[in-house]
Amino acid sequence: MKKKLTEKEKIHYRTLETRENYPAFTCKAKSKEDYKEILSTDVYKIMFLDGTEPAFSNPLTDNKEEGIYPCAACGQPLFGSEAKFDSGTGWPSFYAPLNPKCVDFEEDYILFTPRTAVLCSCCNGHLGHVFDDGPAPTFFRFCMNGTALNFKK
Repeated sequence: MKKKLTEKEKIHYRTLETRENYPAFTCKAKSKEDYKEILSTDVYKIMFLDGTEPAFSNPLTDNKEEGIYPCAACGQPLFGSEAKFDSGTGWPSFYAPLNPKCVDFEEDYILFTPRTAVLCSCCNGHLGHVFDDGPAPTFFRFCMNGTALNFKK
């Protein structure tokens, strides 16, 4: 069962800790059927069927290079390397998105306890989850599937 968060509930996760020079992005989202045709089976499963990759399985988890992490489906810039940290969880983790408007949220109960799923605001693809146990300055841990992200230096 999934439920979109209300705007009031989303405020909790909308942080002002963002990159100053946020890259301009024009959303050109496609249908789920179109994404199924152009994405690999693994990427489609994680992003549009709410899958999760195994911990420590994606090379982006250990990536320390400077750059931007865009959505693997639509290309919207989502996270910057300056907000990336080693959470020890086995998934790429960030304390804030590039811009509060590039991500959306919904509650999911897949593990029988409510969690806050993070979605790309352009294509609505599932990226991962956000938790309240991250580092300063936001104290959030955006725990993302590396498969749902790309990396650009």
